[in-house]
Amino acid sequence: MINLKTPGKEVGFTHEDFAALLDKYDYHFSPGDIVAGTVFSIEPRGALIDIGAKTAAYIPIQEMSINRVENPEEVLQSDETREFFILTDENEDGQLTLSIRRIEYMRAWERVRQLQAEDATVRSQVFATNRGGALVRIEGLRGFIPGSHISTRKPKEDLLNEELPLKFLEVDEERNRLVLSHRRALVERKMNRLEVGEVVIGTVRGIKPYGAFIDIGGVSGLLHISEISHDHIDTPSTVLKVNDELKVMIIDLDSDRGRISLSTKQLEPEPGAMVKNPELVYDKAEEMAAKFREKMIAAQRGETIPEETAVAETPETETTTTVAETPETETTAAVAETPETEATTAVAETPEVETTTAVAETPEVETPETEATTAVAEAPETETTTAVAAETVVEFQVAEETTGETSTIVDEEKSETPSE
Repeated sequence: MINLKTPGKEVGFTHEDFAALLDKYDYHFSPGDIVAGTVFSIEPRGALIDIGAKTAAYIPIQEMSINRVENPEEVLQSDETREFFILTDENEDGQLTLSIRRIEYMRAWERVRQLQAEDATVRSQVFATNRGGALVRIEGLRGFIPGSHISTRKPKEDLLNEELPLKFLEVDEERNRLVLSHRRALVERKMNRLEVGEVVIGTVRGIKPYGAFIDIGGVSGLLHISEISHDHIDTPSTVLKVNDELKVMIIDLDSDRGRISLSTKQLEPEPGAMVKNPELVYDKAEEMAAKFREKMIAAQRGETIPEETAVAETPETETTTTVAETPETETTAAVAETPETEATTAVAETPEVETTTAVAETPEVETPETEATTAVAEAPETETTTAVAAETVVEFQVAEETTGETSTIVDEEKSETPSE
């Protein structure tokens, strides 16, 4: 039996070769990457995570959530697999630092931007206040409500733990600014029940050089100084006082800025009435507001309301009163202003044949004096003047007729009387 011995070959596999092999099949991680990892050790102030690197990655407790965490086990459990954000490069020990907070942070801003785009109303509790306003959390992000956008009579300190409806004013991830408005949320809710041209009752809550702030059902509207009266006003305090109750008309609703613009100027039946007689303005408020809405609707349609519309709407009784109040001198003047050519034209348009026929068809016996008197009484002064002018023309026409024809008519009437 032949024993064949194969000479052994030495395999040169050093630690350097092993490290190179690991590098060949190892993942390369960079800050900003999101990777899957498994929790294999929880420590008092952090946790070790296996993400496939040469050494275990580490997540400190302050990076475990966007909210405050007291114990790592509030967030992580052993052998749990989830996503992690690579926060920093490897340190001198080759260890990466991870974060869950950064992932939640990015997704929270994405959600907030979406809510702002939808112009959504959110609700949140006030967890702190300062001199400038109040602090809340939206999707885990800290938001700020400026004092000017807190619409409540409570002191800011009493708002702690109170839930408020809020609208977004500013969403800026780069500057880490999230600004919200309580006032705008209330105004929008109130606006859903208001419309331009509507008259509402409000109370003066504050007076500034540029106008007055009017409380209308829990929200504040601005009555600008230029919208108080047609007359010039030096300061609003010359017309209004704090706690005054008044009627105002809504002239603009700006939901984007959360502003309601008001006016009493548009309710004045006479220019300056708000300064001289405010009660007259309040009495005529609904009537003037109706006219304002008519003009507004006409303007939207591209139409204009002529000035004669007001005259056309005047009832006949008012017209009669106006005529009655017109002095005789004005009537005379009106007659004097009528040119003779027009009178002559009117007479010319009435043929003599028709006049003669009318006389022939209407016997003197059937026209009693009482009816003639009544007809004269019912005719207005203008018509009487025209009739007199016509009679004058007839008299001239009769004078032009032959004297013989006139005498014959008279003799016939006299001769018929004895026979009857």
